[in-house]
Amino acid sequence: MDGYDELEDPFDLHFKDDLSPELLSAVSDKKFEVNKQSWPTLRQIVSKTLKICESSNKICKTVDEKSPDFVKLPGPLQNVKSKDLNSYHIKSQIVANVESCNLTYAGESKLTPLQLEIFSIIHEYRDLYFTERSFDNAEQIRFVYCLHAINHALKTRLKITHHNARISDKSEISDEFRDQGLVRPKVLIVVPFKDSALRVIKIIASILLGDEKQNIVHKKRFYDEFGGDHISMSQKQQKPEDFEKTFSGNIDDEFRIGIGVTKKSLKLYSEFYSSDIIVASPLGLRLIIGVEGEAERDYDFLSSIEVLILDQTEIFLMQNWDHVLHLVEHLNLQPRESHGTDFSRVRSWALNGWTKYYRQNLIFTANPVVDISALANKICCNYAGYVRTNNPVAVGTISQVVVSVPQIFYRLIDRSASETAEERFDMFVRRILPQFQDNLMKHVLIYVPSYFDFVRLRNYFKSEAISCALVCEYSKDRKVAEARDQFFHNELNFMLYSERFHFYRRRKIRGICHILFYQLPTFPHFYSELCNLMQTANQNPKTSRNTNSSVSVIYSKFDTPQLAAIVSTNRAARMLSSDQEVHMFMTDDIN
Repeated sequence: MDGYDELEDPFDLHFKDDLSPELLSAVSDKKFEVNKQSWPTLRQIVSKTLKICESSNKICKTVDEKSPDFVKLPGPLQNVKSKDLNSYHIKSQIVANVESCNLTYAGESKLTPLQLEIFSIIHEYRDLYFTERSFDNAEQIRFVYCLHAINHALKTRLKITHHNARISDKSEISDEFRDQGLVRPKVLIVVPFKDSALRVIKIIASILLGDEKQNIVHKKRFYDEFGGDHISMSQKQQKPEDFEKTFSGNIDDEFRIGIGVTKKSLKLYSEFYSSDIIVASPLGLRLIIGVEGEAERDYDFLSSIEVLILDQTEIFLMQNWDHVLHLVEHLNLQPRESHGTDFSRVRSWALNGWTKYYRQNLIFTANPVVDISALANKICCNYAGYVRTNNPVAVGTISQVVVSVPQIFYRLIDRSASETAEERFDMFVRRILPQFQDNLMKHVLIYVPSYFDFVRLRNYFKSEAISCALVCEYSKDRKVAEARDQFFHNELNFMLYSERFHFYRRRKIRGICHILFYQLPTFPHFYSELCNLMQTANQNPKTSRNTNSSVSVIYSKFDTPQLAAIVSTNRAARMLSSDQEVHMFMTDDIN
């Protein structure tokens, strides 16, 4: 086993022993102590460490007692202790490949400061919610979690192989050889597109095999199915840079692939119950998980996932967030069938149904919107603790608005998240919309992030006989062209415009004089991008000559992350705590 000391290896420390009754109680009740730290690269982070509360005096203490039978919590979270990869218990056979691989994929031979700080957290099996993913750091992040994933899978397989050799001549198997879960798959990597999966698997193969790529089974089939441009993008209209980068390569979002790992080979398309790593999209998993009542459904392969990685998580919101929620509901459930499991080799905590308390969750996103943060809070119940980046936004995207226009923010006085949708609609129909029905208020684009809200507004406009153009992700190209033309020529005064359409199609809408953000955009740069469409070059000189422009926004306290990303953290805090419900900014004042 490479001569490493398993008494110090976080892999063994985390997975070998059971939870004590006190720890089990604390982790099931999510009794964590919150601490804040500042690191050189990650900057402001928040960590949560498991605590036990003594009922007699309600004083909490960090659990660090060492027992031969129970797990020991990792020590206090510390910044990078060493730049030497050997100190991070990476298997020796892959350490040799790390520098050349990182140079290829991340542009640096040594792990970058960002990679080292992330790896120093995740190699101890703490959960990580990283909220500052970008196109600039994407490959660094992808490389470091792939390194962690293959290191975990390799250690699992080699430990089993090592134990197999030791017990081959034994008539009875002692508890020291409990080294498995209820099923084989241990790592689940969820990404939005086939191109993302291609990048992940290429990195995993390079780290494991170095230059020996001939040891990849079904490599040609994989490149044929996951490579290339699945959907050709129209070149008639230049798209923003972020659009081109997001939709480069194969953007098919229906896939799942099992990967079997051995010391010297990688088997792609392995059957799930013979796989160590699964790479899939939310849709690809939803189709096999199915729903209650379906005869053909399977989710037992998720029973023993020990490392869950969600990357480009903000894109899942644009695909179908329900698929992600459905997936996490089926993680670490007790399997319905045995699948040939040798129960004498299954770890006792897995038999007890405690796998979710051992599972590490790594969530990477560019936008810490409420839905993603709520998911992190829900699924991150790992006894080793939790770390989240928590940096303030110094300059919001509102500073990128170049048109001189008043930007008016209307705050909802909402009491609960469940009431927000109703209160938002009520404010819109009673207070906001009447302002735009004046004859002077022409060319009004209403930006709607939620499709459910889009349908509700569409139905309201129809019931009130208010003519409007409709542009959403389900609109045919012909209908979109017709709607854009009618809006530009003021044949229709309103346009209902969905966020998903903007995300997937990014067509330039000309003739906008007024924008109403029914809710703040999921992607903060969409705010400035849409506002800047009101530049003179995009206007109809015949119909908008004497029309003033404006931007109106409806927001609530539940939109805080998006608000901070747009107006800055400090300004958002003042707006949310102010007695005023309406705030107006002028472009010249901000810039």
